[in-house]
Amino acid sequence: MNSESINSPWYDDYGESEDDANVIDYDLSATPNDFNVSTLFNFVESGAIVIPGFQRHYVWDIKRASKLIESLILGLPVPQLFLYEEGRNRFLVIDGQQRLMSIYYFIKQRFPRRESRAELRRVFNDKGSIPAGILHDDRYFTNFRLQLPAQLPTQPNPFSGLSYESLGDHKFQLDLRPIRNVVVKQNSPADDDSSIYEIFSRLNSGGVNLKPQEIRISLYHSEFYDELIQMNTDQRWRSLLGSSEPDLHFKDVEILLRIFAMLINGHNYSPSMVRFLNQFSRMSKTHDSQKNRYLRQLFDSFLDATGNLPDKAFVSKRTNRFNIALIEAVFTAACHKAFEEQRFLNGHLDSEALQRLGVDRSFVDAATYATTQTSNVRTRLQQGKQFIKAL
Repeated sequence: MNSESINSPWYDDYGESEDDANVIDYDLSATPNDFNVSTLFNFVESGAIVIPGFQRHYVWDIKRASKLIESLILGLPVPQLFLYEEGRNRFLVIDGQQRLMSIYYFIKQRFPRRESRAELRRVFNDKGSIPAGILHDDRYFTNFRLQLPAQLPTQPNPFSGLSYESLGDHKFQLDLRPIRNVVVKQNSPADDDSSIYEIFSRLNSGGVNLKPQEIRISLYHSEFYDELIQMNTDQRWRSLLGSSEPDLHFKDVEILLRIFAMLINGHNYSPSMVRFLNQFSRMSKTHDSQKNRYLRQLFDSFLDATGNLPDKAFVSKRTNRFNIALIEAVFTAACHKAFEEQRFLNGHLDSEALQRLGVDRSFVDAATYATTQTSNVRTRLQQGKQFIKAL
């Protein structure tokens, strides 16, 4: 990530920074449980408890993980877990990933090497667990033996250096140690799961706040999101963005999500932008592989169509930031006929027409004030179709 992207936004943010979410009454239930360590391990192993895709990577070091295991052995209190009941025998981890994975790795007797953790996250997403071949591969893991400080210079910690199998009588004690967890379930409305987004946001608001797309990509990870992440690495796209490295908080992936959401479902848009993108993300989980491949190839043909554009064609001259409103209007206008006919784009975008759209008064006003109102979103898309020829 370059320093400019970290220290100041490189995009004009239309919607996510506005607190425009409508308050909806949800029928929620929160049920406390005391699952023991062995049960929680089996839930993770079987896939009943799911670490949402592309949630924060496992970041604890072995010393911190060892302190958690020691606390459990000694019967000391540990923070409760929050799980979301997505379906029958399927729970998403809202809060407690680091603790759960520390337990999982200790019982597996293997600890992930720091340089391999991003790859292991992808393996876990694909397989639901860590295959034995990878678990026992020293390129990915090292042996997990507790690393605990001595109580006194002459009195080593009795658990230091022990593995799960060498705990002796304490192994049984650890297995049966209960951990309080709270299972949250949304009973209604059935067609709007925005409550889990809000719960996730609030429970993860301590320390470094998660951005909307970080939460979204965790809750709604799918094959479609895999395609978006691949699209995000295309150098033609990086060139359009004016940012060579992917954004730390997935803002660039969010832009891709928005342009597809506007193309496919923009006619049904209603505030808030957060909820609109959440609902589209949820819907995209139903895409089959063929549809996902088509959308990726459609985007590829759009990038081809931008090949004649000047540098920073989507960067505002006024702010020197990437203009999200402009690209979503242009993408929708250029692609809507091809999408309806399930084909790819033919030809190139008209650079002069794009420039005229960027300074059109109706478009600029709709991208400057109350940007997430339905009327302004529709105005931007309509103006895009007036200026930009469908390819």
